[in-house]
Amino acid sequence: MTQQLRLGIAGLGTVGTGVVKIIRSKAALLVARTGTDIRITAVSARDKTKDRGVNLSGYAWEDDPVALARRDDVDVFVELMGGTDGPARNATEAAIAAGKDVVTANKAMLAIHGQSLAKLAEDAGRLIRFEAAVAGGIPVIKALTEGLAGNEITRVIGVMNGSCNYILTRMENAGLSYEEVFAEADGLGYLEADPQLDVGGIDAAHKLAILSSIAFGTQVDFDGIELEGIERVSIEDIRHAADMGFKIKLLGVAQKTGRGLEQRMMPCLVPDTSALGQLDGGTNMVVLEGDEVGQVMLRGAGAGMGPTASAVLSDVCDIARGVRLPTFGQPAAQLLKSTPARSVLPAPYYLRMDLMDKPGALAKVASVLGNAGVSIDRMRQYGHSEHTAPVLIVTHKTTRSALDEALAAMQGTDVLASTPVALRIENV
Repeated sequence: MTQQLRLGIAGLGTVGTGVVKIIRSKAALLVARTGTDIRITAVSARDKTKDRGVNLSGYAWEDDPVALARRDDVDVFVELMGGTDGPARNATEAAIAAGKDVVTANKAMLAIHGQSLAKLAEDAGRLIRFEAAVAGGIPVIKALTEGLAGNEITRVIGVMNGSCNYILTRMENAGLSYEEVFAEADGLGYLEADPQLDVGGIDAAHKLAILSSIAFGTQVDFDGIELEGIERVSIEDIRHAADMGFKIKLLGVAQKTGRGLEQRMMPCLVPDTSALGQLDGGTNMVVLEGDEVGQVMLRGAGAGMGPTASAVLSDVCDIARGVRLPTFGQPAAQLLKSTPARSVLPAPYYLRMDLMDKPGALAKVASVLGNAGVSIDRMRQYGHSEHTAPVLIVTHKTTRSALDEALAAMQGTDVLASTPVALRIENV
């Protein structure tokens, strides 16, 4: 006899509507793959009258997602509202208290409250699953918690925000400024209601915090991430980087060292021939490095109705199959509180600066770099008609502290026409 699994879906935006469509169109396939009749019994959203392109008349309606989470005819609460606190968090906690498992796509809530929610769920014998919260349709959570469970993870690195990758690749391909492409992306609906979540790197940092917790057995620590968005990346940087064989990406990197947990989300240069360098448009890529498996690359759609709804259904199907795992791969009570650490591992850096066009300017810069122990690998000066000269430098591997020392000393040389741009170069 086929079992039933009854879903209550809170949030009927792009993803929620996509989940409804998959369940309606692939009901027989889901039964065949799980042995369970997965059906929706009730839904909730802010506006009952809105036309969402899908018939919702067969489902009970709740204006309040908390009431939905407590319904007796709901076994799994599917939270697709978003938001760190408020209705999303309240309804999630209510669902757990009512004995429901939870599936969510809410990376912000998990990045900020993941530890407390995980502890709450596990103490109650319930699940929180969130494949859709990180990298859209890419099964990176499952890869970390299941496929790579026999590995010590050494590094997590990736492009985790499709909107930022779209902006950067669009700037390069069309030769447009950041401001022009930002306006274009916003007009096309590619950015969050608060665009700073995307371009400021916050959305991607939420995802990195979640992956770090699973990868390294630590409590989620969003506040420990070194964070820098793409707002200062200019079309000149993109052109000059390309001229020297690099692409600029908003790159997340996490690794555990003897000093603590390094987490950073910031624009970096990657070789244009690398897999990350060739990543175009809104596509995401996550690279996982394990001591036994080596390097694993996962690439795919990082957002959109179909990919994200697909990830939601993967969690629902696991619950239907009886798969029970701790929220972050290990019991929440065993997750260690991490010590945030800045990277001390040397890396090459890209420097762009405008120098005053006068004798000895370049020599002064080179001297300052040398005094700080920063060695120049490559340098390029471009022709100019202004009173300033654009100069590019790629350093040999150096520490960020040594570079910062050099950049601070440059301010006293009287040859800088503007604040230098410094971007780390990552080899993947």
